[in-house]
This record gives sequence, structure tokens and C-alpha cells, in this order.
Amino acid sequence: MKGSRRMVELWLSLLVLVLLLLWPLVTGKAADRETAFNVARAIVLAGSLNLLLGMTGYVNFGNIVFFGLGGYVGIYLITAHGWHLGWAMLAGGMASALLALLVGAGILRLHGAFFALVTVGLNEVVRAFINNFAPFGGPVGMTVHFSIYRNYGGAAQMLQTSFYLVMGLAALVVLVNYLVRSSRLGLGLLAIREDEGAADVMGVPRARFKTLAFVLSAFFPGVLGVIYFFKNGAIEPHDAFPLVTSIEAIVMVMLGGQGTVLGPLLGATGYQLLRGWLITLPVTWVRNLQLVVAGLLLLLIVQFIPSGAVGALRHRFPRLRRYLA
Repeated sequence: MKGSRRMVELWLSLLVLVLLLLWPLVTGKAADRETAFNVARAIVLAGSLNLLLGMTGYVNFGNIVFFGLGGYVGIYLITAHGWHLGWAMLAGGMASALLALLVGAGILRLHGAFFALVTVGLNEVVRAFINNFAPFGGPVGMTVHFSIYRNYGGAAQMLQTSFYLVMGLAALVVLVNYLVRSSRLGLGLLAIREDEGAADVMGVPRARFKTLAFVLSAFFPGVLGVIYFFKNGAIEPHDAFPLVTSIEAIVMVMLGGQGTVLGPLLGATGYQLLRGWLITLPVTWVRNLQLVVAGLLLLLIVQFIPSGAVGALRHRFPRLRRYLA
């Protein structure tokens, strides 16, 4: 009975994704499709980060490193070795997951600010390496030749295909969040978030659980990076490893409610729509306020609604506690 109640949160999340999918299909506008694509991209980044930040409380400022690394690996395999996009997406995700596995055992022993600082350093180290790695184009990056898109129905068709791919990936991230949250792994991660010492006493394998969460949170951004940069037709270090995107992902997770299934989706959708509105305003100086807004939102969330929108709803309407994690 309890499990069926918890599924309400999953179905609500999937309903939001369906509405997001139908929006550009109904309007038929390319601009709406791009907006929906960016929202779905944000949902993937926020939902992936939630597997670590939300479940364990470990604040990862460098989660974007997996997005960039996956994008580079995938684009390289497509352009240099003729791989199909589907296999390149899987390879990009696996490369990012492998990086998380290799560094996770070391950095996950750190806590709080120390862990956060190391993740920032990880992003900068990988970006510096890519910037000097000749097979990946160095500081110039790589470009997808126009002829490659013929295998996918042309560049215009690829814009539509990438939209469906990122929507499917967003749905998969939501599903994985639900499965983890409802599993023994999720309970162990939440115990670690509340008190690592107590989790140890209860027999929770902390190192293994944290590493698994870190690997899962890295895989999906890696896949997303391949879709995003293949759609754009080019990749370079500046666009692949923007630290500000990691900060925005943290804001989105906390805005919606960390550790919940519905929260990151709501936070990502709300933040991206607000960001898009600011960018399209006719006043030039207002367009650059998006980062200021992100900072203010983070301050307000920490001060007034630390449990995010989902937590605020549960507090305001006690009956919702039966359905929202």
C-alpha cells in the first residue's frame, strides 16, 4: 500500500514530462521545441545530481565534468571512427561512469567543503587535459561534418530526433531516481545523509553505496553530453565544462526538494522557464541577471525553505506526506 502511494510521485513526474513533450508538438513551433529541450536537459542534470546530492548530502560542484567528458568521447567516436549515435551515447555515459568509479573511492572519503572543493578541482583538471589533448581537437574542439547527419535524415530531422532522445533520457532519470529512492540502496544513502556514523553502526556499506550513487549520477550526464553536442554540431572545452551549470543544477535540486523524485523535475522546470524568460527580455542588462537570480534563489531556499518546494507542500498540506517522499 505504501509503495503504491509513493508511485503517485513517479506518475506526477512522468505526467509533467508528457506535457513537456506534447507542448512543442501541439504548437508546432521550433522555439517551443528548443525551450522544451533545454528544460529536459536541465531535468537530466538535476535528476542525476539528486542521486548524489539529494540522497547522500554530498554537494558536487563538478558534476558538469561528466557532461563534458561524455560529450567529447561520443563526438570523437562519431567523427573519427564512424560510430552510430546510439553506441556513442552509451560510450559517453560509460566513460563518465568510469571516471566517477576511478576517483570516487578517493574523494568520497572527504566531507562537506573539502569534497565540494575537490569536485571543482576535478572539473578544472579534466578541462585542462581536454584543452591540451590533440585527438579531441585541443582548445579548438571538434566539429561534426554536415554529411554525417545524412545517416539520421538530415540536420533538420536530427533536431527533432535529439528532442525525443533527451525527453526519453529525462524519463529514464526520473525512473532511476524513483527506483533508487524506493530500494535498500536509497534507504542506505538517506541514512548516510542523516548521520554517517549511525549508518555505519546499522551496517550500511558506506563506501560501496556512495560510490554507486556517484557512478549513477555520472552516467546520465555523459549520455546527455553526446546528444547535446551532436545536436549542436560542435564541442569545445569552454562549452563542455561550464562550472556555472553545476551551480545551477544544485539550485534546481534544492529549489524542488533534494532527495525526492518530483523535486528536481519541478526545480529544473521552474528555473529553466524563469531563466528563459529573463534571457528574452528586451532590456539588455536584465538578461545577465540569470546568475544573480540563481544566487538569490539559493540563499532564499537555504534560509526559508531548505526542504524545497516538495518539502514546503508536505509541510503546508500534511495529507500529501502520504504521497510525496
